[in-house]
Amino acid sequence: MQKHLTYAQLVAPGIYCVDTGFVREQFDASYMVVDGDEVAFIDVGTNYSIPRFLTTLDELGLSSQQVKYIVLTHVHLDHAGGAGEMMRICEQAQLLVHTRGARHMIDPSALRAGAVGVYGEDIVEQSYGQLLPIDAARVVEVGEGHQILLGSRILHCLDTPGHAKHHIAIWDPISRGAFTGDTFGLSYREFDTEEGAYIMPTTTPIQFDPDALKDSVLRIAALNPECLFPTHFSRINGVERLKRLFLEQLDEIVVLAKQLKNDSNRHALLKDGMAKIHINHLKTMKCKLSTAEIITFLQIDLELNALGICHWLDKLEPGLN
Repeated sequence: MQKHLTYAQLVAPGIYCVDTGFVREQFDASYMVVDGDEVAFIDVGTNYSIPRFLTTLDELGLSSQQVKYIVLTHVHLDHAGGAGEMMRICEQAQLLVHTRGARHMIDPSALRAGAVGVYGEDIVEQSYGQLLPIDAARVVEVGEGHQILLGSRILHCLDTPGHAKHHIAIWDPISRGAFTGDTFGLSYREFDTEEGAYIMPTTTPIQFDPDALKDSVLRIAALNPECLFPTHFSRINGVERLKRLFLEQLDEIVVLAKQLKNDSNRHALLKDGMAKIHINHLKTMKCKLSTAEIITFLQIDLELNALGICHWLDKLEPGLN
């Protein structure tokens, strides 16, 4: 009988999805991988998520001293904001992070300043708190082909840009699952239907690159995974169908974005157009939520995704369509 956990759920042998509590329940995930007496956390939410991780460890009879790795799929603050505090508590752990993201964990001041520039100090403090720097001696830069030895488990890193240049995915041959961070999109359980999970691309600022994103998704799918472990949110199955759904929407979004490239009202039109794309696919899947409920659920994502696409459009060569 599976042990009841306050904030976590067993989603594969030795793999727990821990709800970080960021924004709302079932929005943002960390994954705790346990093999033997060793533990790895893949993504860690924010500083305010840490008590949930410690509670989960305690409920499973584990301690923070058994945490061998904190692995970050990328350094966006909803997944990496709590890394410094977790490393402070987990004294035996190493931080594993993409080469491009390592400096931001060693000195997070620029990362936080960038967030303050977008959201303002009050919101950043409320959402993330202060970011603790991590001793460079405890930071391991990882990329394509890096292997993570956890107990008898070997996890394999893939370089997966497109959502961010500092993004990795992690392949677990035991579960035949891929920890995809944000590369393989967002999948909220509220959108599940009899056809399965819904998935959608996330194009948040500032490094969205649709061609690189498509390549990364195809590389992950080529592993023939039985499941995905996205950070938003929890395990999903039926990867071949999800790949087709993801790529179809990505193509539709790119077409929409290029049509609006020079429109003075493009941000609002992008939000409206992307909402229509997602609603169309959800209704095709027989999602029972109303249009208004869907838009409410996607409000944050539509805003951020539109910002990311605008940033990408500004980098395109003039006249490119």
